[in-house]
Amino acid sequence: MKIAVIFGGASTEHDVSVVSGTSVLKNLNKEKYEILPIYIDREGNWHEYTKDIKKIEIAKIGEEITELRKLDDIMETLKKQDVLFPVLHGLYGEDGTIQGLFEILKKPYVGCKVLASSVAMDKVYTKIVLEKAKIQQVKSEYIRKYQNKYIYIDKEFNETTYELDKLVEILEEKLPYPMFIKPSNSGSSVGVSKAETKEELKKSIENAGMFDKKILVEQGIIGREVETAVLGNEEIQVSEVGEIKAAEDFYTFDAKYNSQASKTIIPAEMSKEKREEIRTTAIKAFKAIDGSGLSRVDFFIEDKTNKIYLNEINTMPGFTTISMYPKLFEAVRNKLCRIIR
Repeated sequence: MKIAVIFGGASTEHDVSVVSGTSVLKNLNKEKYEILPIYIDREGNWHEYTKDIKKIEIAKIGEEITELRKLDDIMETLKKQDVLFPVLHGLYGEDGTIQGLFEILKKPYVGCKVLASSVAMDKVYTKIVLEKAKIQQVKSEYIRKYQNKYIYIDKEFNETTYELDKLVEILEEKLPYPMFIKPSNSGSSVGVSKAETKEELKKSIENAGMFDKKILVEQGIIGREVETAVLGNEEIQVSEVGEIKAAEDFYTFDAKYNSQASKTIIPAEMSKEKREEIRTTAIKAFKAIDGSGLSRVDFFIEDKTNKIYLNEINTMPGFTTISMYPKLFEAVRNKLCRIIR
């Protein structure tokens, strides 16, 4: 079977995709598959990664890919493959765009289809769909950046344009501190920040606006961050539940990929009932967005109430050596109870 593994990409998550892609390339069965590694650079140019497939090692964050040959006819190259595996994170790879290309080519591919990919990539619209499914989420507000002003969108999608100072006053009326400010279309915590004061909120909104014109402002939850993994189409397998112990105040990009102090605990320490509630909710959320293939589903557990809140669905989770998705299913396979670094 001919399989093309596509990695890199022109998104803010390029470096993570390089690590994930090379990890997949290293671990795929070389006897079972004829593997074509395809690297997309930061400018969106497609290349064949010509390094001997048996000598490919897992890249480090920030490592540049060399030994490349530019692909002149991308469409014909893709048409010759039996299966396409887009190990791409973020925009242009996880948001339904490349999935649409594969659909046009009528080629089977790994992961969620166009609708699920686009909905899950957009944090604002994920919330809208999951609200319809009665899945509990933290309170949030939606704003959009327009030139040097901001548009506040209320719960009925009425729009009002404000200067930043006035917008901050409205947000303070709607949500208590701390607040988390997130670009709607960004992953790996890129552009995400925490605000505990008016000035921090202003700076956080400006920062998020550098990554996306659509911005989500969420009420902060004091509690635990847990994750589970799903696999399948109609018959969904769900992994154990793992807990994130972030080295920083929250799970930033550096805490995920650069800090030795961050840890994941599998299985998370909780009651059997709470674990099953999380796993059942993960399947429901995955089906609600019309998911297929695989996803990682992230939750908060509030300290005071022990309530669970769904945080996000990641339709192409990381496959680095410390990524939760492979670790969660590894724990299922090995039935391990251990702290993983």
